[in-house]
Amino acid sequence: MDLSNKNRHLFIDEEALSALDTLKSGLLHPITALMNEEETKSVIQTKMFKGVSFPFPFILAPSGKRNLEVLKTAQKGEVLDLLIQREKVGTLVVEEVYSIDPQERIKHIFKTSNPNIKEVSTTLNRLGTLAISGPYSLMIEKYSKRQYKVIEAKKKVGAKHTTAIMLNANPLHRAHERLIRHALDSADLIVLFLLKPFVQKDLEFSIRKLTVEYFIKNYLPKDKIIIIPLEYSYIYAGQDETIIDALVAKNFGCNSLMLGRKHVSSNYSTKDKQFSIVDTIIGNNITISLIDEYVFCDICKTFVSNSSCPHGQHHHILYHSKTILELLKQGIMPPTVLIRKEISAIILSKLFPNRFKNLENIYYQIIPNSGLLEDHDEEDFYKKLMELYQTTSLN
Repeated sequence: MDLSNKNRHLFIDEEALSALDTLKSGLLHPITALMNEEETKSVIQTKMFKGVSFPFPFILAPSGKRNLEVLKTAQKGEVLDLLIQREKVGTLVVEEVYSIDPQERIKHIFKTSNPNIKEVSTTLNRLGTLAISGPYSLMIEKYSKRQYKVIEAKKKVGAKHTTAIMLNANPLHRAHERLIRHALDSADLIVLFLLKPFVQKDLEFSIRKLTVEYFIKNYLPKDKIIIIPLEYSYIYAGQDETIIDALVAKNFGCNSLMLGRKHVSSNYSTKDKQFSIVDTIIGNNITISLIDEYVFCDICKTFVSNSSCPHGQHHHILYHSKTILELLKQGIMPPTVLIRKEISAIILSKLFPNRFKNLENIYYQIIPNSGLLEDHDEEDFYKKLMELYQTTSLN
């Protein structure tokens, strides 16, 4: 791209672009624009914006020497191009440029500025010392299209009550399935926000999306649930992410938000009750339901919550995503009480492509079959292998 004879420009990254898109699409309403200095100071003091809870100012303060030079000399009314590397992704009209303290902003988001925390150090490196406000436009607005998908899904089923769920599905396990089914009991439509981090960790987003789509297609009324990718930018990174989750869900047209209690940080406790960040939210009338952690009790022989099962923790199988994922990363199929065998098969076939040199020979030597010559892929092999694990007559 030839940048000569063009507007001056600011360099941003994909994470900043996603945050700007979230704002532009109205998902953070009543915030509708980048905050100026006065608004920034007000939000820092009150944790509110126009009567609605918001944990920290929404600003644009990109780091880098070239950005600093542009911001220092930017004039009110000047049009700046927004670039990711050398690709133009939008424009911004300068309204105000003002100083910020990156360390203080980090504390507002994370409640700590400890550089040993990876998310803290990464976000700090993205912050400059000057913020800019003003109207902007983007060349691609992803969230507007996703909002339209939700509107169409609601029309299709005549939804009067829509519930949002925030899900990593890293990996999708049985407790996740139970949570989704629980939500379906009281909702006409589920908007499943599948969180998509910018720093790739553990399972790739494409694999997680594939497993969720498989589960919905084969085991749920598919007209009653829609997947919406939600880029997990820095605005969701802090302890107050529930406030942002609730605002986004509300502006997507959801009536309620269902969260696991472990997803929500606790603020304080009294003798009789523990209070969470949910109890502090003001001005957002979305209903937030906190669901107790699901476990499998080997005496009850079913899913239970810690509050509903009389048996001790030593009888409970816990659904720790990191532990289940570690088995998969080592190439081991987790027990089906933890994760559906079809989901394990999808994940393992993606993590270990072309793992077996003689797959067909292994398949026909140990897997019962119809006697006909058929083509089988590794996903089929894992499913059949798990069925052999479940054979009980020799136990």
